[in-house]
Parts: sequence; C-alpha cells; structure tokens
Amino acid sequence: MQGTTLSFRVAGDLAEQTRSAADIVGLRSSDYIREAVREKNERVSAERIAQLSRELAADHLAFNESIEDSLTDGLDEAR
Repeated sequence: MQGTTLSFRVAGDLAEQTRSAADIVGLRSSDYIREAVREKNERVSAERIAQLSRELAADHLAFNESIEDSLTDGLDEAR
C-alpha cells in the first residue's frame, strides 16, 4: 500500500504496549496503528452523524409542533 507517512510521538510505555498488542494479533506495528486509527475515525464519524441526526430530529419536532399549534390558532370548535 502506497500512502502518506504520518508520524507522531508517544511515550515509551505506549509504544511498547502497541508493539506487544500488534505482535499478539499478528500484525506489524504500523498495520496495527493504521487499523486502530481507522476504527477511531469511523467511531468519531458515526458519533457525529448520530449527533446531527438528533439535532435534526429535534428541529423537525419543534417545526411540526409549531405547525400543529398554528392549525388550531383562532379556530373555535363548531357548536
């Protein structure tokens, strides 16, 4: 896979934990980190979509309630 290099610094203990975890699952450290970052990005994206969906649902609810209120404004029941 040809891609862009992304580098970052981590504490020695985190680097060792990452290498050990990668070994346990049979991946190279770079593949392990790549997979972890991809999973985190997907989780953040899903959380953002869920938040936007909740906000949109709340907006729609408020709009629908305002329309329902306006339908009965000034109208008396026929007697």
